[in-house]
Amino acid sequence: MEVLSVGSSLHELIIFFLMLCVPGLDSARFSVIGPDHPVTAVVGEEIVLPCHLSPRMSAENMEVRWFRHELTPFVHLYRRGEEEFGQQMPEYHGRTELLKDGITNGNVHLGILNVRPSDEGQYRCSVQEGDFQEEAVLELEVAASGSAPQISVEGYQDGGIQMVCHLAGWYPEPEVLWRDLSGQRLSSSVETKSRDAQGLFEIKSSLVVTERSNQNVSCSVRIAHFSLEKDPSTFYMSDSFFPRASLWMVGWSVTLVILLVFVCLAWFLFRLTGKIRTELEWRRALLDAANVTLDPDTAHPLLVLLEDGKRVRWTLTEQPRPDTPERFDYWECALGCEGFTWGRHYWEVEVGDRREWAVGVARESVSRKGEISLSPREGIWAVGWWLDQFQALTDPVTLLPLSPPSRIRVCLDCDRGQVTFIDAGTEASIFTFLLGSLPGERIRPWILVWDTDTELRLCP
Repeated sequence: MEVLSVGSSLHELIIFFLMLCVPGLDSARFSVIGPDHPVTAVVGEEIVLPCHLSPRMSAENMEVRWFRHELTPFVHLYRRGEEEFGQQMPEYHGRTELLKDGITNGNVHLGILNVRPSDEGQYRCSVQEGDFQEEAVLELEVAASGSAPQISVEGYQDGGIQMVCHLAGWYPEPEVLWRDLSGQRLSSSVETKSRDAQGLFEIKSSLVVTERSNQNVSCSVRIAHFSLEKDPSTFYMSDSFFPRASLWMVGWSVTLVILLVFVCLAWFLFRLTGKIRTELEWRRALLDAANVTLDPDTAHPLLVLLEDGKRVRWTLTEQPRPDTPERFDYWECALGCEGFTWGRHYWEVEVGDRREWAVGVARESVSRKGEISLSPREGIWAVGWWLDQFQALTDPVTLLPLSPPSRIRVCLDCDRGQVTFIDAGTEASIFTFLLGSLPGERIRPWILVWDTDTELRLCP
């Protein structure tokens, strides 16, 4: 009896020692097992990702979580007998299902509908019961067998005929193979690749076939990793595809080239002659520049005219002027005394580095009272520096991509119905307005000043 008692005590001591030193033996309730090789899926079809418990036991009351790289958001979640979708990855909405047929036997397989190229990659199958959790990692590879290759003739290139092999709807990126009828590989000259909204590849591969090369070719496509390949498309080309040069054709081609050169030269000379003629006309017009002065009867009361109407500046104090129908009473502007109905005329305005100004022309009947639109719609054609921007006063305004010059030349061409603004320092054109139809109405210089530090001067 003493031997039995000692043996029992020794057995209990060993069990206690094992439980104390190897605590994992008490918590290792199950393992999660996945496939030891990648799972292959086809785009657009359904795939089942296998996963099960070992030893086999029911997982009905466990938490089964399928995820990619992070626990949340997840691919699919089954917890306490129900599936939850609140934090599911958006791209898997309505496409996943935990297959419960074998869940009592430890199977926690995940079904994915309508497989996409973006589904490819690593998945984790995690099973948790209480504080105990185990997971398995598996790999999903996706493939798509798209359209069969189609060969088309695109035209003549580099002394031969350009053939194009076109295919679409493939994944992953396939290999396009050109071969002659003996099976010998041919090198393509150009290959363009693109992907559609689903991530599927579209490829156009070009090959130039010459008369001296093998004229019968085939094009095939394959994805070696998945053993996917489409039957090749073959094209048979006869000698009639290749042009035969003749003396008549050569002569005609040379004549055509000479004729094109002659036409281009004539067009260039015509344009050059027109530009020279226009320049000479303006040069003649510049010999008789208009001597412009500002009309005090039209000037706003806040404008001060100096030097007999050659200078104008803005002031905070209204000038004692009668409120006549000719006077502007809203915008601080004035018209020139001179008016023009025919011919070419120009004058210059020195603006320096001032701000808040505009110069141009206006029709004589422009409204003087109340707020009006400073645009061609009201009969004003001008450019100016306004709100820290150099702009043409169109409707809406046109921002000018250059800094305002210190001196602006206003060129009025009544015969052509246009006014052009030029940088008087560099002779560079700034902007051109078309005046439209103004039968018999005079066009007068127009100026606006709207800042206490601004003073403009008319030249000459």
